Amino acid sequence: MVRSIAVYCASSMQIDDSFFRDARQLGRLMGEKGLTLVNGAGNMGLMAESANGCLEAGGKAIGIIPTFMIEEGWCHNGMTEIIETTDMHVRQAKMAEMSDAGIFLPGGCGTFAEMMELITWKQLGLYLKPIVFLNTNGYFDTMIEALNQAIRQNFMRPVHADIWRVASSPEEALTMALETPLWDASIRRFAKI
Repeated sequence: MVRSIAVYCASSMQIDDSFFRDARQLGRLMGEKGLTLVNGAGNMGLMAESANGCLEAGGKAIGIIPTFMIEEGWCHNGMTEIIETTDMHVRQAKMAEMSDAGIFLPGGCGTFAEMMELITWKQLGLYLKPIVFLNTNGYFDTMIEALNQAIRQNFMRPVHADIWRVASSPEEALTMALETPLWDASIRRFAKI
């Protein structure tokens, strides 16, 4: 049963308003359903927007953030709970551990790194939870094409296309996170191609 969802996304403020609207809507929907949002505790961009939407709707938002980011003043101080980590690696592991699914909103290199790590873990049977891309404005189209190219060129197997789901709205993303079954760890035997 899904009780908490990790929301991975950008901290950028220089992006189109549609990204902010979808982030806030996703957070609001989670709060209304009594779900806990887990994110990187950023006080800007889509991280703050999704957390604020969840909190305003009565939900809980747990932020996981490395010490150096707190020292830079990047921490969202309105979170329900803040968990401080020593580094980015511990942060990523803690976010995966404390959530029952992951939803990726648009972001930059940090979001891509988190996405690829979770996909890799799932391919290896180390992470069995749903992974959903909220594809606002077709943002992930080229990323999805790159993953499909890896499958077509035999760097991944066709079964690995089931590792992730692609949603076009916050409502669809949340439904996918709640309804996608856990990954079968036995598929690990197909990790090597």
